[in-house]
Amino acid sequence: MRHLPGHPHTLPRHRRKLADYAAQHFDYACAGGVATITLARPERKNPLTFDSYAELRDLFRAAAECDDVKAFVLTGAGGNFCSGGDVHEIIGPLTRLDTPGLLAFTRLTGDLVKAMLGCPQPVVAAVDGVCAGAGAILAMASDLRYATPQARTAFLFARVGLAGCDMGACAILPRIIGQGRAAELLYSGRAMGAEEGERWGFFNALVPRDGLLAHAQEQARLLAAGPVFAHGMTKKMLQQEWSMSLEQAIESEAQAQALCMATNDFHRAYHAFVQRETPRFEGD
Repeated sequence: MRHLPGHPHTLPRHRRKLADYAAQHFDYACAGGVATITLARPERKNPLTFDSYAELRDLFRAAAECDDVKAFVLTGAGGNFCSGGDVHEIIGPLTRLDTPGLLAFTRLTGDLVKAMLGCPQPVVAAVDGVCAGAGAILAMASDLRYATPQARTAFLFARVGLAGCDMGACAILPRIIGQGRAAELLYSGRAMGAEEGERWGFFNALVPRDGLLAHAQEQARLLAAGPVFAHGMTKKMLQQEWSMSLEQAIESEAQAQALCMATNDFHRAYHAFVQRETPRFEGD
């Protein structure tokens, strides 16, 4: 495929590399274009801290400018996903903050969700055991969710005197499982069982505990081997079209698909089909 001088595909790309990212507040490993983030405080069921919130936000923001990570897997260590904000390191200090300080914190947590939604790479959550509070939000903000039969997901904000409208829950959760079901979970704070979550569409599939991480990583590898630019466009359209009319959505998809048709990956797929070969996508 030829490009005219000055066409974006001819410009040199100076992109940040994240394959060798050195995490400070969680475990991180990358292989074959798939980065696995493991919340690793198993003795406390992997709670979040101020520092881990900020580092996760910054990592997903940086992912928008990297070309070596094609998909993420988000999981937890020790048989649990994430128990939410650490009671001693977050909840306690929050009771001593003034309103501006509290708003700074809630904006930080919301920025993490915005960073997850804004990065072009698909995020695959592998959920086992406890998935509560902000942990449930992390799963919700992922693009695909796989769980073990032991997973229990609770948006438990109401149980600690808070509103269910936390980190985008009132906007995103109804889109996944429906308004009535989301309302029940957000008002009650009760735990949603794994089979219930799969039946409602929150989980894409249930997987035995000993195969969960491998299954999530394989799904991420399949995504990473696909047309990366096009996957990023799909992710963006899935989010943007909720606020569009049908006419606007159809026009936006026409523009998005035309951009994808201008990529080298589209041309590679065509030539591979003609030659009865499997296309190898390179993300350009």
